[in-house]
Amino acid sequence: MARHDRTNATAEHDPHDPHHPHDPEEHLEGEPPEAHSRDLPAPRLARTILLVALLSYTLITMLNIAGSDLSVVHMAVALVALSVIFALQLVHSAAGAERPLPRRRVVTLSAQAVLTYVPILVFHTAWGSMAGFLAASVLLMLRPRVAWTLYALIGLSMVLPPVLEKRPVIDAVYLPQSTLLTGLVIYGLSRLSALIREVVAARGELARMAVTEERLRFARDLHDLLGFSLSAITLKSELIHRLIPTHPARAVEEVEDVLSISRQSLSDVRRVASGMREMSLEQEITSAESVLRAADIEVAKRVVRVRADRQADTVLATVLREGVTNLLRHSRAGRCTIEVAEQAGRVRLSVLNDGVDPDYHDPSPHSGSGLGNLRSRIETVGGTLRSEPAGDGTFLLVAEVPASPVGGPLPARKDSFPRR
Repeated sequence: MARHDRTNATAEHDPHDPHHPHDPEEHLEGEPPEAHSRDLPAPRLARTILLVALLSYTLITMLNIAGSDLSVVHMAVALVALSVIFALQLVHSAAGAERPLPRRRVVTLSAQAVLTYVPILVFHTAWGSMAGFLAASVLLMLRPRVAWTLYALIGLSMVLPPVLEKRPVIDAVYLPQSTLLTGLVIYGLSRLSALIREVVAARGELARMAVTEERLRFARDLHDLLGFSLSAITLKSELIHRLIPTHPARAVEEVEDVLSISRQSLSDVRRVASGMREMSLEQEITSAESVLRAADIEVAKRVVRVRADRQADTVLATVLREGVTNLLRHSRAGRCTIEVAEQAGRVRLSVLNDGVDPDYHDPSPHSGSGLGNLRSRIETVGGTLRSEPAGDGTFLLVAEVPASPVGGPLPARKDSFPRR
């Protein structure tokens, strides 16, 4: 039912519109994890490639042995030994195989080394391909310095079988080279398989982090919007309650203000839900002045014409809204000064109020989220935020943002402030 409600709430937006905000969680719920990694080999495919490579090398060794004049018993022993080496290599090539206890690694590597070198006494150079498996295992299971040293020694050791059999020099070069190459191939395929598994898991984690970030952004916007609106509605409702017995006409005017604020809050929430939120600093100054005067706070404004783009205007309006909300909640102010100025391509907003209680502490669990939200929001547009006691029981909030994007200043908006 909740899913149906959310769909209806956003039905007015075209889902195929490139500007329409998509919920990242929809992709997690509607698609399998593999759908996010179609540009990467699947972990199963990488594992299959590794298995095919191991089987191919094992089959080559078996064919070499089959071409020799050996008895059936020797062939059976060779088949059993190849099967055990193949199984050990699968264990060493598995993801996380390097994490077992050192004793287990020593046992499995020692067993593979014995099965690699002892059969050479019987099968000679035909068994040499198995040394490549051992070279890959030491690279996978041991620390790099020890592993690469043993890897080189295993390759050099394969010079001995051709020399002892008095084979041509080319065989004494070919066997070590093929051993080292086989080790690198198996090592690379094993690491690739493990890496693909990690990448797929990381992509899923990144998608979940994106969903969490979007939820935090949504919560931050709701906090910035509704905190001020609810505080304003509460103050004006208290004022209306006091005015009804003595000044009913004035109470009616304040009721109209409450209705206007509530309608604006509803509109803001809808814009946040649709991901297309814009605010006007000029409108926020007018609204803040109305709310502060309703709370019997004297307001002084020093506002000059600025050339701010929509993003900077929205950010500064959000700062002003949060600043006034904190002023109403956390101080007993009698006077508030709001200044807006532009200098060197940067717009500066400052809010100064008195009546700061140094011993006040908001016990709510989210008391400190407002300024933190503002600071992260301003930093995304290259601005700065400063909030500190200014002395004599006053508090100063200063925000500076670039007046326009890097491409240059935008033309003044129609709702730019007149010089006063």
